Amino acid sequence: MPVWDDLVGQERVAASLAAAARDADRLVTAVERGEEPPEASKMTHAWLFTGPPGAGRDTAARAFAAALQCLSPDRALGGEPGCGFCDGCHTALIGTHADVEVVRTDLLSIGVKETRELVRRAQLAPAGGRWQVIVLEDADRLTEGAGNVLLKAVEEPAPRTVWLLCAPSVEDVLPTIRSRCRLLVLGTPSADAVADVLVRRDGVEPEAARAAARATQGHIDRARRLATDERARARRSTVLKLPLRVDDVGACLRAAQELVDAAGEDAKQAAEDTDARETEELRAALGAESGGRMPRGTAGAMKELADRQKRRSTRTQRDSLDLALTDLTGFYRDVLALQLGSRVQLANEDVRDALDRVARASTAERTLRRIDAIGACREALDRNVAPLLAVEAMTMALRGGG
Repeated sequence: MPVWDDLVGQERVAASLAAAARDADRLVTAVERGEEPPEASKMTHAWLFTGPPGAGRDTAARAFAAALQCLSPDRALGGEPGCGFCDGCHTALIGTHADVEVVRTDLLSIGVKETRELVRRAQLAPAGGRWQVIVLEDADRLTEGAGNVLLKAVEEPAPRTVWLLCAPSVEDVLPTIRSRCRLLVLGTPSADAVADVLVRRDGVEPEAARAAARATQGHIDRARRLATDERARARRSTVLKLPLRVDDVGACLRAAQELVDAAGEDAKQAAEDTDARETEELRAALGAESGGRMPRGTAGAMKELADRQKRRSTRTQRDSLDLALTDLTGFYRDVLALQLGSRVQLANEDVRDALDRVARASTAERTLRRIDAIGACREALDRNVAPLLAVEAMTMALRGGG
């Protein structure tokens, strides 16, 4: 199966990457043979993948990384790089290739220290592969200082190093960096394309797959989770009941507290096993006996780990809240469609009764203000406003009435 098969609904992007991979293969082959490299090439040293959540930015970058490392003998016979079966493709896709570094963060930002280490690695020649590839899945989380460090590496790249940066939009990356990258914009896959993937690859029943794809509006990972995880379905159901509950101040405050508590519980559950394992591994590495006291001079390392775990928990809580806000936005978008008499397919057809009730009890203008309130809550969370305060302000703005 070619590596491009994992790109759902992104035929144009896959074609562009395949063409670049072909030229990259010719370039390396010419260098290995001591020949002059081709003059015209679709290959470049830095790429920026943008698109809405769920479009598959990371998937596209990893597929391209695999194609660049492809070792299929068919290439010499005119075959396409990116076969998906050879050792180069396989190890790049599963994350064990020595010359493919995939960087993702579970924290709120990527700092200067981590970025300097990436830049140092990027200066090395490939250990055994055809290219040294750095996939930065969260380029939008680079701090300003980290972005400036990365800029120098992108301005003066090593001969066979490729940077693959992923971000929601070009505005999320420093202008000086994005001006040195080739831009690829991914679109939201259609619900039918996502449903087809869930049926073929995950064994989901067709009806459940269509419902999950429609509810998540083309977000592949969320659709898969919704179709296969009962807890995800229960959480979404709770969130979609909120518009019917916020009739008075007390109800608004209770709903806000429940949303924040649910996000905190998600963060706690996600952290329990990981935090305990990391702590025990660090204790062992620092020479502590099981159940015993830590050796002298190790308190700083333990505190650094605890701080990292706390930041990761904060991000997990924010991500959980953002998921709830996404579901709420989709609910009110459907309400607006009903109020305007639009014939677009509703994302939340399974709660049609609730949509009709809210649509009849309000106006399109009021619905737009509610959608704006959800957006304002998102912006407040991005500015590190206390989650409960931000969500309370939102639920108060969602109260019933004209």
